[in-house]
Amino acid sequence: MRKSEVLASESVACLNQALFQLRDIWEEIGIPEDQRLQRTEVVKKHVKGLLDMMIAEEENLKERLLKSIAVCRKELVILCKELQLAPFEEDEETTILQLEKDLRTRVEVMLKQKRERKQELKVLQERDREMCDLLCTAPYDIDSEAVPSLAELDHFRRHLAGLVTEKERRQKEFLDTKRQIILCMEELEHTPDTSFERDVVCEEEDAFCLSEDNIAALKDLLQQLESRRAQKEALCQELRSRIRVLWERLQVPAEEREAFAPYMVGAKAAIMDALKLEVDRLQELKFQNIRNVVEATRAELADYWDKCFYGDEQRRAFYPYYEDDFTEELLQQHEEEVSRLKQCYERHQELFESIHKWEKNWHLFQELERKATDPSRFTNRGGNLLKEEKLRAKLQKTLPKLEEELKGRVELWEQEQEQAFLVNGQRFMEYVAEQWQLHHMEKEKEKQERQLKKSRQIEEEMMYGSTPRTPNKRRGLGFITPSKVRKLNTTATPNSTIRSAFGGSLFHSPTPHPALSGGKGSRKLVVKSSNLQCSSPLPPQPVRTPSRMAPKSPRPGPMEHNKENVAQLNRTVLSARTFKGFQI
Repeated sequence: MRKSEVLASESVACLNQALFQLRDIWEEIGIPEDQRLQRTEVVKKHVKGLLDMMIAEEENLKERLLKSIAVCRKELVILCKELQLAPFEEDEETTILQLEKDLRTRVEVMLKQKRERKQELKVLQERDREMCDLLCTAPYDIDSEAVPSLAELDHFRRHLAGLVTEKERRQKEFLDTKRQIILCMEELEHTPDTSFERDVVCEEEDAFCLSEDNIAALKDLLQQLESRRAQKEALCQELRSRIRVLWERLQVPAEEREAFAPYMVGAKAAIMDALKLEVDRLQELKFQNIRNVVEATRAELADYWDKCFYGDEQRRAFYPYYEDDFTEELLQQHEEEVSRLKQCYERHQELFESIHKWEKNWHLFQELERKATDPSRFTNRGGNLLKEEKLRAKLQKTLPKLEEELKGRVELWEQEQEQAFLVNGQRFMEYVAEQWQLHHMEKEKEKQERQLKKSRQIEEEMMYGSTPRTPNKRRGLGFITPSKVRKLNTTATPNSTIRSAFGGSLFHSPTPHPALSGGKGSRKLVVKSSNLQCSSPLPPQPVRTPSRMAPKSPRPGPMEHNKENVAQLNRTVLSARTFKGFQI
């Protein structure tokens, strides 16, 4: 049972108790029945009127709640439409009082949102007007009377953020451009003469309108000033270049050059006037010393010929170079030729420098190749030999790559210029091929010279014997220890022994022995070595022992001892005349 029902039962009980008490009082007093009825009727009317009044009040409350619900529903519909929100969903099982409270709370929340959105829109519009006035742009298009949606407010905020960023960018651009304009005006010694220039230079920075037109005009002004400055700088640079050239040709002393050094930088009017005066002065000196100037110009021309790899025919084609009549016309011809070659070199400087690089590497490679054949390099200390070998191997790999790269660039140059690219009078690849061919021929020549020298040395050693050398510590295969070898003949002549050019073993020179048969004066020289072969252009002939020579068993000791010498001598080219009169 609900508490309200319990409370109603208690109210009814209280009313009954009150009526019982009234009846007891009336009986004690002795009030007649008819008066009792009247008094009871009065109590009934009084209680009924009180209850009716209470019921009316509650009914009135119900009506007000229903009216409030209706009003709230209407307001919610309007607010949801204005705020672009989904309709409010009511709880079907809720009571009137709870429904009215929910609707009223929802209305209050939505009204608050409406006020906040309107207030934010007002603030955003004020900031938008400020930015539009500063940037000279149109205001943001939005209905001031309507309630903006969340998406519209977010878009408005992003629009303002973009305006702020644009304002900062334009402000920075304005300050940078203004600084450059002031510098250009100072260098050009120019004073602002238009209202726009005065607004830029003289007025406050915050007062300048950062519109697109003003920024564009600002850039145009800077471009004009920079163009004027560039023209002045180019003119001053040209004057300085002419001054330097004339200084070199006239051999102006260093003291005069240092005295004029302050005017060799800058582009102000006073500096330009001083440069013009110096050029005029040097021109007068040039005509007064035309012979020296022509010779200096020829030296410069020869330098550009070297830089551009001109051959003899190309150099002879400029006949004024060889004339001795020094006139202004001759000087002008030389200057025009120098100017032409200078432009050509500067236009293709990268290609010429690459060819110079190839020549430098080529000469270094040739130098390392020559060092590689020098026996004295093995006595060098400090690791230079290893460094040179690494550098030589590196150049041997990089030179062909550089040549292929230059080949493509030269072909492209020839297509553009429609003429052959000559290096010292030859086409570049022909020049490179010729250098390699000369290099290989030189190496082959050196190889043949070494072989011929070696062959002659061995012939001389076979004829006259060799000078003693330090024995090689490394023994050949089949070397027999001295304890197992019979002693050699010690009656040999001073030139009786030679050493091999490659090994350290002894080789005994031919020793005369008396013949075993025949007269006393009959003698033959015997070379104590075995399997000795002679590589000769003549066909080999079998050598036979004369009949008067008795066979003699070979002595194993010296033969084994000289095995390395014999192996080396077998590869030596000797003439057949060398062994005439010897028995092998």
